[in-house]
Amino acid sequence: MNPITSFLVFVLILAGLAVGNWVSHYLALAFFVVAVIVAMSLKMANTWQKFVILRMGKLQSVKGPGMFIIIPVIDNVIAVIDERIQTTGFNAEQALTRDTVPVNVDAIIFWHVHDAEKAALAITNYRAAIDQVAQTSLREMIGSSMLAALLSDRKDADEQLKNDIGAKTAPWGITVGSVEIRDVALPEALQDAMSRQAQAEREKQARVILGSAEAAIAGRFVEAAEIYAGHPAALQLRAMNIIYETTKERGATILIPSSMVDSLNPPVTSLALSLATKEMPGPEGVPHQVAAAG
Repeated sequence: MNPITSFLVFVLILAGLAVGNWVSHYLALAFFVVAVIVAMSLKMANTWQKFVILRMGKLQSVKGPGMFIIIPVIDNVIAVIDERIQTTGFNAEQALTRDTVPVNVDAIIFWHVHDAEKAALAITNYRAAIDQVAQTSLREMIGSSMLAALLSDRKDADEQLKNDIGAKTAPWGITVGSVEIRDVALPEALQDAMSRQAQAEREKQARVILGSAEAAIAGRFVEAAEIYAGHPAALQLRAMNIIYETTKERGATILIPSSMVDSLNPPVTSLALSLATKEMPGPEGVPHQVAAAG
């Protein structure tokens, strides 16, 4: 009984008792009966509620929100429907995917009643029915999906479940807002195998990238060789640059093949020979030794 109805009953009872003190006890009893009838007739529905009312076994109306009146005995409130968004968790244990892999899947469904009349009259217990339909649809979806697609395309799986469950619950006056798969658990042995496969794939990609880099470097060397072949002076300058870079290290001894010295032009040959017979100062005054190797 809602607070307003209780207050009205209390007022009528007091009025009946007051009248009884100066008229008769019969009149007080009549007031009491009226108070009880009024209390049974007044109903209050919250803003999210719908009251489904039958009159003599037939649908009379769906009331709410707010206050309304029914006829006691003749009218009967058979269901109070909550139209707010509801959540229901469901799962599928040891369900086989299309490639025969057992998985445990947990999901959650968001739904609400959009037609209180259908929810009350079309099915006995719509909450239990939603749970059963959700589990059945989840197992059907898992059985028609490959494991890789189930793990990578969660959004597609969620959308498929939403459409399947929504199509089955629509005749009951229920709308499915969304379905979200929360977890897909795999057997430990399969997890180890997938981890090793992923590691092997990464190693393969690393080797492919390294091979591509080596091929690119070799191509650059070929281009450089062609340039040096057409420009001997460039090769000589490169050789002198290599010698200079090497002599920057402290206490370094450089062995230059005689064939390399002979291949240089006379001016450069004399310079190389002088480097072979003299010590060149290093970056901090440390001598370097340069020798020609036959």
